[in-house]
Amino acid sequence: MQRAAASPPPVYYSAPSPPEPPVRRGRLWRVLGWVSIAMSVVLVGGSLTAYGFWRRLDGQIHREKVDDKLGANRPAKLNDSINILLMGSDSRQGANAQYGTEQGERSDTTILLHISPGGAGAIGISFPRDSMVQMPSCKKSNGTTVPAQFGMINAAFSNAGPACTWRTIESLTKIHIDHFVEVDFAGFKQVVDALGGVEICVPKPINDPKAELHLKAGKQVVHGAEALGYVRTRYVLGDGSDLDRIKRQQAFMASVVKKATDKGMLTDPGRTYSFLSATTKSIKADDKLTLSVMEKLASGLKGMSAGKVRFVTVPTMAYPKDKNRVQFNQALAEPLFQAIREDNTPPEPAPTPVPAQQKVQPVPPAQVRIGVFNGTAEHGLAQRTADQLTERGFKVVKVGTVKAAAKTRILYGAGAERQAARAAIAVPGHPPALSAKAKPGYVYLIIGKDGAKLSGGGPALPKVAGEIRADRDVCAQT
Repeated sequence: MQRAAASPPPVYYSAPSPPEPPVRRGRLWRVLGWVSIAMSVVLVGGSLTAYGFWRRLDGQIHREKVDDKLGANRPAKLNDSINILLMGSDSRQGANAQYGTEQGERSDTTILLHISPGGAGAIGISFPRDSMVQMPSCKKSNGTTVPAQFGMINAAFSNAGPACTWRTIESLTKIHIDHFVEVDFAGFKQVVDALGGVEICVPKPINDPKAELHLKAGKQVVHGAEALGYVRTRYVLGDGSDLDRIKRQQAFMASVVKKATDKGMLTDPGRTYSFLSATTKSIKADDKLTLSVMEKLASGLKGMSAGKVRFVTVPTMAYPKDKNRVQFNQALAEPLFQAIREDNTPPEPAPTPVPAQQKVQPVPPAQVRIGVFNGTAEHGLAQRTADQLTERGFKVVKVGTVKAAAKTRILYGAGAERQAARAAIAVPGHPPALSAKAKPGYVYLIIGKDGAKLSGGGPALPKVAGEIRADRDVCAQT
């Protein structure tokens, strides 16, 4: 968050008033689909109105029937969210032969992409390939069955393809998965090139002839083979661990999302079509990810900004029997899985709930600059509330504490009546009040002993250590 000179604090505050952030409007985008590009996720945008255009793109996707391989005892679907399993295959067949002669095929990358109801936010959860897990029995395409076994999670893919990884992730998380998308090395390069390259930031010069990777230090744009080498290399950057490589790959994903939603990209029909065409030619998906499903997904995600997209890694701990392997830290992972299972957060309601006597038309959440302050003894309450407001599109500019407050209040400065009205919709039961000392244009939520429950359903998706947001600076430390 950027800071400027502080202004006089509003009444009731012992903390300084929020800094003035630069004016920056959230980019609007429509989504064709989510694709796994080895270790990348692309959220595609554009004004796709011609049915024939959709049909051409849809016809380029290779699909696989998996329903008969998923079994009967699957997790129940509890909400209107969308969960897509993204897999990057390390197959060396066909155009991928140049990357080695390894036999078989494994999931080089496994990410569970969760899109909240109404497009309120999205989170990509990486599952480290070195994770030791219990895998269920799986049915292969030829009808034979691979017995249940314990081993590295990426073995599920080589055992019986995408459906086996699908079954494994569902059994471990109890999260209902709706679709899968798979991309191999060649597909990754094609999509990155169609995107015009992706910006990365390297802390030091890289000269690795074996990986054919030569990069200067600092910000730069990488293409095709160079981008693939960057996301796959394990030993010339970081500490050589899979977890460290995942952090680098997540930063790359964030940069891909930011580039794919760039205003210049979305306003150039030629670039948009080339990008979407390369994407659809490069992926494999389940046969239920149909044209109508993609159109529905596009419609539901209008207005999502890159700031609502984040990437995390499943919390892990050392696997006692092998220092080179990890296992899930269930105490930290289960709250994340539960929040996703129960994510019923709806889109912000229409302005009609505003009290008639107020006679103020609320602005969209993205136009509300709000500070959140904790007036209770409950540790972390302001930050958790601020995270929920951020997920709903509010611009949280300050989080802090104040002296004990008996009741929750929404205060606002001159000119922020409409912004306060929107805040009152998100945090119902607390009519806004003008504060003469509050900074003009700002809203302040002071949480008292009566709490500040946001409107809507299930628990907010928890913060995960080391998470990366798609609107971050590419050179920011992770």
